[in-house]
Amino acid sequence: MTAAVETPTTSRSPSQNRQSVAVITAGFGQNFVLTTVSTFILVYLLQYAGISTAGLAAVTVIITVSKIIDAVLDPVMGSIIDMTRSRWGKLRPYILFSAAPVAVLSALLFSVPDAVEPVQIAYFGVCYVLWSLAYTVCDVPFWALIGSAFTNPVVRTRVIGMVRAFGAIALGLSTLGMPWLARLLSSGPATTASGWSLAVALTSVIGMGVFLLAFFFTRERTTSAASTGLTLRQLVTTLFKNTPLLMVLSGSILGFGRFIVQAGGAVFVVIAYGSEGTFTLVGAAIILGMVISSFTTPLLLRRISGRTLVVSSSLIAAALYLSMYLVGFANLVAILVFIFLTGLTLGVFLVAQATMIADAVDDAERRLGVRNDGISFAGLTFASKIMNALAVLVFGVFVVMAGYQGGVSVTPAMQNTVFIAITIVPAVSCVLSAIPFLFYRLGAPPATRE
Repeated sequence: MTAAVETPTTSRSPSQNRQSVAVITAGFGQNFVLTTVSTFILVYLLQYAGISTAGLAAVTVIITVSKIIDAVLDPVMGSIIDMTRSRWGKLRPYILFSAAPVAVLSALLFSVPDAVEPVQIAYFGVCYVLWSLAYTVCDVPFWALIGSAFTNPVVRTRVIGMVRAFGAIALGLSTLGMPWLARLLSSGPATTASGWSLAVALTSVIGMGVFLLAFFFTRERTTSAASTGLTLRQLVTTLFKNTPLLMVLSGSILGFGRFIVQAGGAVFVVIAYGSEGTFTLVGAAIILGMVISSFTTPLLLRRISGRTLVVSSSLIAAALYLSMYLVGFANLVAILVFIFLTGLTLGVFLVAQATMIADAVDDAERRLGVRNDGISFAGLTFASKIMNALAVLVFGVFVVMAGYQGGVSVTPAMQNTVFIAITIVPAVSCVLSAIPFLFYRLGAPPATRE
């Protein structure tokens, strides 16, 4: 194989600044749709579609199984992308043709028919599985496109930071704004199922319409390396020869504890403080920390290597989680401060993680003469889904150990067990996460590689 040599982009290609704005805006729209579905689907099903508690158990199984299948299919989708040839490249066609299905299926998820419950559950199951598949088709090429479109490591890191930051902002806006919009679009003084249907349909069309900016205003890099129409053998061989990428993915999965607060925070605040509303403060603290660090991490990465930043932030996060346990949850203000600080470390990790994967793809292109954006960035989405699944699973185990369920009297022992789940477990997870990153050998910050 020949060494990778990039050729200059043509004069018809959008400027780097225009591509940056397009990708950041597209990511905001995509994240708004994802957040809306993830945050409000269970609320809609229980309160507005009339699904019973028993029906919710079936819904939970559908969502869990779908997420597992979805995670497994990510590398498959990445392989399909890398084996694709088209006049638009190998990434952009999937962005173009996935936007409409995601928008339509998001709206259908919040339009459960007024029928007997088995029909409702079957309807939801079909729509959710299709929605998960459609979202995978749009998400994997989107992250791979960031690595492909921005050849300058400094620019690419900045774009990743902005995408992460505006993704967190989308999370906050959706969480706060969607209930208000559903109420506004309801026919009457109270929020209705039809109000939710209209609100989700409207925001999904707008969000995925904005997502299409990533197709119209970006271009994939031109390189002499094998990049499109790759064979499965090439993909598997280069993937397992990309040791830096494998270290990032293994370190990420071991760090699943970073997501436990998001996965179980709402349950914890009910057990600890007796009020679901308190989670609004916890969520705001996490989001604020993530937004600030997502904006600032690219600046740090210009002076500090990704490996150093991830390892140090992981150890700092572990110390923060341990300190939070030692301080206890009686003082809510102290807890919110700790949650904010761990949100800072989470934002650092998410930006550095995507940047290190992009650098690993570039390194494999130089060493092996193959650019496999699709399957490499499928590893990013795969790791994120596994981290979320493990966070939910481990937190659920601790809730079961605590013996908590709706209507029971909360005891101090129950509170302490669940508090361990969101403090000690993440602390141990962050320490374990740092180990594989120590073997990431690309090292030098982008500023020294220009």
